[in-house]
Amino acid sequence: MLAKRIIECVPNFSEGRDLSIIKQITDEIEQVEGVKLLDVDPGKATNRTVVTFVGTPEEVIEAAFRAIKKAASLIDMRKHKGAHPRFGATDVCPLVPVANITMDETVEYAHRLAERVGNELQIPVYCYENAALKPERRNLASVRSGEYEGLAEKLANPEWKPDFGPAQFNPLTGAIAIGARDFLIAVNFNLNTTSTRRANAVAFDVREKGRPLREGNPITGKIKKDMEGNEIWIPGPLKGTKAIGWYIDEYGIAQVSMNITNISLTPLHIAFETVSEKARERGLRVTGTEIVGLVPARSILEAGRYFLQKQQRSLGISDKEIIKIAIKSMGLDDLKPFRPEEKIIEYMLEADVKEKKLIDMSCADFTYETASESPAPGGGSISAFMGALGASLATMVANLSACKPGWDERWEEFSNWAVKGQNLIKELLMLVDEDTRAFNKIMEAYGLPNTTEEEKNIRQKTIQQAMLYATQIPYSTMGKALETFELIKAMVEIGNPNSVSDAGVAALCSRAAVMGAFLNVKINAAGLKNKQLAEDFIQKGNEIEAKAIAMESEILKVVNEKIGGL
Repeated sequence: MLAKRIIECVPNFSEGRDLSIIKQITDEIEQVEGVKLLDVDPGKATNRTVVTFVGTPEEVIEAAFRAIKKAASLIDMRKHKGAHPRFGATDVCPLVPVANITMDETVEYAHRLAERVGNELQIPVYCYENAALKPERRNLASVRSGEYEGLAEKLANPEWKPDFGPAQFNPLTGAIAIGARDFLIAVNFNLNTTSTRRANAVAFDVREKGRPLREGNPITGKIKKDMEGNEIWIPGPLKGTKAIGWYIDEYGIAQVSMNITNISLTPLHIAFETVSEKARERGLRVTGTEIVGLVPARSILEAGRYFLQKQQRSLGISDKEIIKIAIKSMGLDDLKPFRPEEKIIEYMLEADVKEKKLIDMSCADFTYETASESPAPGGGSISAFMGALGASLATMVANLSACKPGWDERWEEFSNWAVKGQNLIKELLMLVDEDTRAFNKIMEAYGLPNTTEEEKNIRQKTIQQAMLYATQIPYSTMGKALETFELIKAMVEIGNPNSVSDAGVAALCSRAAVMGAFLNVKINAAGLKNKQLAEDFIQKGNEIEAKAIAMESEILKVVNEKIGGL
């Protein structure tokens, strides 16, 4: 089971004054299901609009293509004037990995989009940053050099043949740069001072560019130069960052304002720690952090885990609790409340999902929903939930062991076990809803038209696909529930002895999860026309069930021995 992959797209359109044109372009984006428009930022002076939207990769590149196509039909580059460099109606279109997708995969999507724009819209396309197909085209400034006015000459130069699309000048659309880059976090660090100069000093201390090397006084001294007359700069420690200091009237404080352009090189929590350290050296203190715009969940979760580790506390707690630690550790709620559902991209998307999830119900509602006339949720979902409960109990024992008085030196050992438990919990909870979706797929397949020969063939093929999926899901539940036994066994043997009975109950839950899921595997496999495949499911299922029964017996024997010895 894979978590949803999310990418961000930030196209820049060469129109910032005519709001009706901007609205027509963003309407194209919003028509694509699975995509959420986050921000539209027009600028009159630049005559440019920066649009931000997110979603699943296929849908995002579809929305991007539609927006680029619409912009090409509405924006006449012959009439464009603005303060910002540009060479096309859609000037740049970067894709940004947000969740569960690598940069390499994002680059592939950028190339797919670029190829389609070049072929179908006949717009010259240059790929830049991580998507660059030539090293010299990695830098956007190089790609866009000469701007729109120099584009005809550029396209005539064989060295600047576009990566996709025709090497011909289209005066209406110009060209486009399509790329892939890391996520950019805009963040302000609040200081206990009103001095812009001191805030700026801290910013210069930390940013990648650093500060100029001066003679004598480091603030007012003459800037030193090398033999060729170039200024000498002392680089700061935070790679991929830009920063300045400023004063904010609204809050009555000075801030270090920073853009983190590469969160892989400089994670948010490292930026916070470094700014805090440099501020202390100057007699200042960071009182909190303000994130401007949105942030990917991984940045906040990484921060929470970092601070938990510094406290020598277990990292095997829920994401909700990890986020709470991050908020308090970096003072994200110093100036105003930090609401994850409004500031974290994945949570914001989740809030828009209209689908009713079983795992979001209360225990009582889930119980009564199961007891209702509806055939789903049924045994498959309940089996997955029992597996999640087994993993939860074992994880609880790991966390109790990590904070047990006198066991301080073992906190990391038990933290590692708890992290494994949390991962199993997430996967099993996902299977709770997925089992019900699998059942619904079967019902939908049986409801397809069944009159013509073609309809019958399509219906039968769809039924078999749905039946296979409905077999695979409980089979996955069996595998994940079996994995919990390693954790349960470890907690029985080395965990907090006062919680050994909880670990025993965990074993009971996980065995029931395996056996219950196997019943669903068997009943659904019986409907498969591929009998060899069905037999494979049953054979492997028997092996998993036998292992689970043996593990439960072994664990309960130790549990009862330990209880008897207390």
